[in-house]
This record gives sequence, C-alpha cells and structure tokens, in this order.
Amino acid sequence: MSVKNHKYIFVIGGVMSGVGKGITTSAIGAILQAKGFSVNLLKVDPYLNVDAGTMNPTEHGEVFVLDSGLETDQDMGNYERFLNRSLTNCDYITSGMVYKHVIEAERALKYQGRCVEAIPQIRDEIIERLERSANVNKTEISVVEIGGTVGDYQNIMFIEAARRMKVQNPDDVLFVMVSYMPVPSKLGEMKSKPTQNAIRLLNSYGVNADIIIARSEVPMDDRRREKIANSCSVRTDHVISAPDIESVFDVPLNFEKDKMSELLMKVLRLKKKKNETGMKEWETFAKRVKSVKKIVNIAIVGKYFNTGDFVLTDAYVSVLEAIKYSAYKLGYKPKIHTVNARDFEGVNAKDSDLKKLKEFDGIIVPGGFGESGIEGKLAVIKYARENKIPYFGLCYGMQLMVIEYARNVLGLKDANTAEINPKSSAVVIDIMPEQKKLLAEGKYGASMRLGAYDASLKEGTIARDAYSSKTVTERHRHRYEVNPDFVEIIQNAGLIFSGSSPSGKLMEIAELPKNKHPFFLGTQFHPEFLARPLAPHPLFTAFIKAATKGKK
Repeated sequence: MSVKNHKYIFVIGGVMSGVGKGITTSAIGAILQAKGFSVNLLKVDPYLNVDAGTMNPTEHGEVFVLDSGLETDQDMGNYERFLNRSLTNCDYITSGMVYKHVIEAERALKYQGRCVEAIPQIRDEIIERLERSANVNKTEISVVEIGGTVGDYQNIMFIEAARRMKVQNPDDVLFVMVSYMPVPSKLGEMKSKPTQNAIRLLNSYGVNADIIIARSEVPMDDRRREKIANSCSVRTDHVISAPDIESVFDVPLNFEKDKMSELLMKVLRLKKKKNETGMKEWETFAKRVKSVKKIVNIAIVGKYFNTGDFVLTDAYVSVLEAIKYSAYKLGYKPKIHTVNARDFEGVNAKDSDLKKLKEFDGIIVPGGFGESGIEGKLAVIKYARENKIPYFGLCYGMQLMVIEYARNVLGLKDANTAEINPKSSAVVIDIMPEQKKLLAEGKYGASMRLGAYDASLKEGTIARDAYSSKTVTERHRHRYEVNPDFVEIIQNAGLIFSGSSPSGKLMEIAELPKNKHPFFLGTQFHPEFLARPLAPHPLFTAFIKAATKGKK
C-alpha cells in the first residue's frame, strides 16, 4: 500500500559500473536527513541470488550483514555509515527475492490461474516492496539505488517499476543519473558523448533524468555542463560536477556547494523543515580527516585481495572504514597495507618476511572461509603474539588466534578447526550442532549464526574497558564456534574469553591480559559492521590506541 505523498529518488548509473552510485545515494540521504527529513535508503541488486551470502568476495566485494541477519551488498554498509543508523530487511531487494516470491505465489495459486508474466506481476512486486520499505520505516523520502548500469538486461524491470511509479505520481518521483565523463590521456579533453548515449538509452525506457551527476577525474567546465544540458534535456543547474576527491566524506559537502538539497527540494516540491540540523557534525569530521598528520601503519592480512592482475580491497571495505574512523578520532591518519596471507606459507614462507611485520604498528586478520592462506595467517598471529605487536582478529581471525594459542602455548600441535580438519585430535573450533544437518543437506545459504546477538563482558578486561558496558550487541556471520570442551584448558593457559553469550556457552571475545601483551584480542562477531564516521567502534579505537602508544 503506497504512502501518501511519499517521495522517491531513484539513482541510476551510466557508462560503467563502479561510478559511485552507492556513495551518491549515501550522500543524498545524509544531506536530506540534515535538512530535517526522515529518509530511508534502499539497494536494488539485479542478480538472481536471493541474497549476497553465497557470493565470492573477490567478485562482488564484502557481504554486509544487517541486525536481522540478512546478508546484503556492501553498499548497505555505506548507507548505514552515512545515515549513522541501522537499516531493515525491507531496504534491500534482489531480483532473486522478487522472482522467488512471484513463482512461489503462482505455485500456491495466489494468482487464481492467471498467466504470470514479467509485466505486471514482477514489476508490481517490485513496486510493492519499495512501498513496503517506506511503510515500515515511516519515512518521508526513499532514496533507491538501482544496481548495475543503464543498458544492463538485468535491471530493466526495476527501471520499469520506477517509470510506472513516476507515471502514477509524477510530482513524487525523481531520477538521478550518475554517469562517467572520461578524460582520455592522449586527448586531454573531457568527453561527454558516453554520458549523452547513456541518457538516450535511459530515455528509450521511458525515463528522463531530472539531475545528472557527472563523475570524472577532474571538475567539469561550463562548456561540458552546457553540452550535457542541451543534449540531455535538463537545465544547466541540474548538471552537477563530481570530480575525484581524496575522501568520500567530502561528497555530501561538495554536493551542498552545488546546492543539491535545494535542487532536490525544488524538484520534489518539498517544504523547508523547522527541525533542520545542518551538517556541522559532518563538516567537523571531514575537517578532522584532512587535518591529521601523524601516521599509523596497519596491516590487513587477508586472502581476498587478488583479482586477476589487480588488488581488490572491496572484500574488507567495512574493516578499512572502521580503522579510519577510530584513527581519525585519535588524531592519526591510517596507512593501510594489504598483505596476502599466502606469502607466509609453504615455499613462500621466510623468516625475513615475517620480520617485516615489525614495520607495522598493528595487524588485523579479518574474516574469511576455507583453507587457503590459513597457515600463513597462523604464522602471522604467532609472530604478533611473540613480538607484542598489537593484533586484532575478526571472526575467523579470532578462531585462528585460538588455534595458534592451542598449538604453540598449550602444545596441542594438531589443534585445528573442523572446517579444515574435522578428524583432528584437538578440534578447538567446531561447527554448531544445529547447523550440521543443514550442511549435510547442502543448504549453505543462511546456514550460519547471522545478525545481532548479545554478549556479556568480564570485568577487568580490555573488552570491558573499551565498551564501558557489561553487555553489548554485535553482528555475526559464521558457522563455527570455540569448542566448549576446550574453553577451560585454554583459559587455564592464560588466554581469557572476556566476552561470551548470555548463556555462557558461546565464546564471543578472546584476549591476553594487558600485562602479557599490549593488545592481543579477537572477536567472534564482526565489529566493523557497526563502525560509523560519527560513532567509531570502541574495539577498533582501543586497537588503534594500542598501535599508536609510544609513537611521537
């Protein structure tokens, strides 16, 4: 059921992928929220996967998890970080979700024997989901990012749904095209033809862009602005230049320099709010990002970096952002080094390579799955523990930390995780019993502990001091846990489980005392999912504080 006078802003990409639709959507949301409007952001992913849970990180990037446990695209993380609040299941839509629902409804005879087709059934299901999100969030404006690029076969139905909504309520729907303006090095001139063609392709779907955001390496000049306006049937002040910048945190502020909020309010006929807060807090944060000079060197030891001949950091984007927010809060500029775990194992392993880890002020081993790169990570964890380099393990990074401690301190040389060697004589990390049946049936999607769970913290620990709270709620995404049979023996050897589930059965945080190590801590959950620019995560802040201790 549609919300009366609810406004919709659809953000569509042109020319190529990765042009910045997600950051644009996030920035528009932050701007409108600062103007006093209640806003929700939605991501539409055109792939047929029901969710992002089973997708390869090196191909699609990080899987972001909501409080509910829904596994989503990494753009949902950007939305939460820019809005500084959590989103709901209704804010994420995939083609797989839509088609699955329609097909199941058809099988249940809910269409009463009618012929079920893309139009109207698929289109109308998309519209219903967009309206449901507005209803659930009780907001005034929805900003919807349509994944992919105009011209992709996969997203046509979503653009068609948006077109239909525009026809039904012309004053309540606005289209923003984010397109790329290349500057070929041999020509040295910004070219507008690719964007013109993208706009014409969008027009062929029955959709006209109200605002065009021109992404490029450099600012757009007036001549190109006029050229785009004339060829794409928009006013010149509706063409906004979006050059490459050092920090994405400047995007909302740059948009406001071009009076983006006034433009959106004018096109959507929105009245000025009395509860306008402005962007002072955001401006303060953006200034801090630019002003910090001191450097802290942090290594992320992972295995999802390589894609062909390129290094991709998208698989760990929330970790990277969490590091930045805490470092900026403490007055440091983080220099993040991507380190491939495979470089420390097998024929590649050298003591001299491990010694290079001393160059870093802190080391993070993030989440992951599978066997590749694990022995390299274990070697890194051992080196960080023995040489007292601040170490932060996230999810798999905590599990490996427990395995390393069991092997090299307890002397359980065969210690392992059931994920790699279920026949080990010391399975210190094991799968949750309730998940074994699902895996035996081949049901890997959503077969994990997903979403927000509470954890109780022990007094006198690093974790408790960082949070300043007895109980915390954090987001999870994993199948394996510390085996309860080994908890007591591990703790007797000195590794403290400072956080556990309220029942005490599941171990949530492991750490060494401060008198043994400056910071050697791992979490079974993913704290990076709750780190935000205006609210850095306390554990990341504690880690960066330990990494910068003693630095001039």
